[in-house]
Amino acid sequence: MRGGAPVSKGHQDARASERPPAPDPLPLPVVDNHTHLDIARDGGMPPDVAAALADAAAVGVDRVVQIGCDLAGARFTVDQIDRHPQMLGGVAIHPNEAPRHAERGDLEQAWAQIEQLAAHPRVRVIGETGLDYFRTGPEGVAAQQDSFRWHIDLAKRTGKALQIHDRDAHDDVMRILDEEGAPGATVMHCFSGDAELARRCVEKGYYLSFAGTVTFKNARNLRDALAVTPLDRVLVETDAPYLTPSPHRGATNAPYLVPLTVRAMAGVLTTDVPTLCRALSDNSERIYGPWS
Repeated sequence: MRGGAPVSKGHQDARASERPPAPDPLPLPVVDNHTHLDIARDGGMPPDVAAALADAAAVGVDRVVQIGCDLAGARFTVDQIDRHPQMLGGVAIHPNEAPRHAERGDLEQAWAQIEQLAAHPRVRVIGETGLDYFRTGPEGVAAQQDSFRWHIDLAKRTGKALQIHDRDAHDDVMRILDEEGAPGATVMHCFSGDAELARRCVEKGYYLSFAGTVTFKNARNLRDALAVTPLDRVLVETDAPYLTPSPHRGATNAPYLVPLTVRAMAGVLTTDVPTLCRALSDNSERIYGPWS
């Protein structure tokens, strides 16, 4: 997780096991632009997908984009998008996974499997891909960058949206996108830059997706970035099971908590909640196409 003071492992476990109450429903439906319903938090069990989707729909989050960012997660995603009409999928090798595959000598084989899974018509996203210089050291940079370039090419060849993971790597992410040429729909997942980077992304036609981090007290830079993002370029996400919005930071995140982030975003954007909901839904359908 990003930001915040360190807390004890016991406190983390206690918070993660709490289930926050459902927020008030949104007045209009929105999309959780990026969630991981295949991932368990802190050694627990993964969520029941049908129940998670029903809980989300009850508060106005009637569609989700499920992201599988390793081979097991990508296979899970393709299986689940056939079962749940309110779910579209994304598949990729995460930037932290790419160096591990490279070290084993099977990165190209992993890419080939992702390309096969990406052919599914309800897979509308190549991602999350990108760069992560926080969890992977200098020895993994080359593999990450090679993998990022490969995923950009795949998104362009398949005509699918690209979702980008960018952690402590803003300059290289922007440089590689410029060098390769960004796909027509490029999404900065869990945007983590400042207002200057937000303006650069908007100028290039990218979409900025904000997670629960934008609600954190110490995230003034994210709110400043959101404030300069036009309504037709903004998205919302959970990145569940992590990055739970305030006031439940540290608990396990899930799509039903999106309304907390949406209402906080509306305040930053000085717009009413229905207007923001409409924009979030319209932007999602413009990028990914219809769910039905």
